[in-house]
Amino acid sequence: MLMDRQPAIFLDRDGVLIEEVGYLRRAEDLRLVPGATDAIRRLNEHGLPVVVVTNQSAVARGLCTEADVATIHATLAKQVQQQGARIDRFYYCPHHPSEGQGAYRIVCDCRKPSAGLLHRAADDLSLSLAHSIMVGDKASDLEAGWEAGCYTVLVLTGYGFQTQVQLKGAPRQPDHVAAHLGAAVEWLLHRSSTHRLMAKRI
Repeated sequence: MLMDRQPAIFLDRDGVLIEEVGYLRRAEDLRLVPGATDAIRRLNEHGLPVVVVTNQSAVARGLCTEADVATIHATLAKQVQQQGARIDRFYYCPHHPSEGQGAYRIVCDCRKPSAGLLHRAADDLSLSLAHSIMVGDKASDLEAGWEAGCYTVLVLTGYGFQTQVQLKGAPRQPDHVAAHLGAAVEWLLHRSSTHRLMAKRI
C-alpha cells in the first residue's frame, strides 16, 4: 500500500557523487567528490535508501559498453562501502535519441529529464516519490524530479553553477541549492527534517 512506501534520496552520479570528466569510460578514472561518502553514510544512518539515477549516453555513442558501466558502478559501490557507506541501487539510461547507435538510438522514458528511472526504482523498492528528494547538478535532474513529484536539490558541483545561471528567473526553482552533496544532506536532515518533509505532503 502507498502508506507503507518510504522516501528515498535519488542522486545523479557524475558531478554529484563523482567528479565530472565528460564521458567516464573506465573505472580507474573514477574520483569521488570530496565528502560524498560521508554524506551517503549519514543518509544510511537515518535509514534513507540511496539510489543513483544516471544518464549514460556514452553507451549509445559507442564510447563504452553496458558491461563497462556495470564495472564502474561496482567500483563506485565498493569504494563507498570501504568507507562505511552504502548505495542501495543503481539505475542508468544507456540511450540517446539522436546520437545513439543501433538499438540505443531511441526516444525512451528512462533518459532524464524523463522520470522513468525514478518510477522504476519506486516500483522495485516500494518508494514514495512524493516524499523523496532528487539531488542533481543539471536541469535535466531537476526536471526528472519534478516530473516524478519529488523535492529537488541543486548542488553546485559538476555543472551546478551553470545550471543555477540557466535557471535564473525561471518559473520553477529547486527546493534548495547546496554547495555540494554534504551540504544538501545537512539541509534535508536538519534545516528541513525528513519527518517534516514527509508530513508536508501527506
